[in-house]
Amino acid sequence: MRIAIASDHAAFTMKAELVRWLSDLGHEVDDLGPGGEDSVDYPDYGYKLADHLTAGRAERGIALCGSGIGISIAVNRSPGVRCALVSEPLSAQLCREHNDANALALGARMIGLEMAKACVTAFLETPFGGQRHARRVEKLSRIHQEAR
Repeated sequence: MRIAIASDHAAFTMKAELVRWLSDLGHEVDDLGPGGEDSVDYPDYGYKLADHLTAGRAERGIALCGSGIGISIAVNRSPGVRCALVSEPLSAQLCREHNDANALALGARMIGLEMAKACVTAFLETPFGGQRHARRVEKLSRIHQEAR
């Protein structure tokens, strides 16, 4: 699977570990930055990830920042992206099964590397449930005013 990953400075170390791990598992990983721990603005990297996904350059995305909150908000500004902030595998599974999430957000200051890997595994291995969920997911891809 082709996976795009981006973070801010607070999650740089976790991002680097996840890039290595995902590559070792045989995934194609697009590391969208940053390249180090110097302070950066998480919205810039969230927007990069969203653009990458909406352009079809990756099947799934992983967004990381200190809490996961800020970058998930940035990624979700794009109507074609459904990014779920999770901290345990069941939520990662359900965001795929029920919401067809194509991006996962994690907080590097909130969970450890092994929990992050468990969340990513659930996210990558769970298919979308379709059927009754498809109608709702289609609504998520519309701009709010259009959805009413």
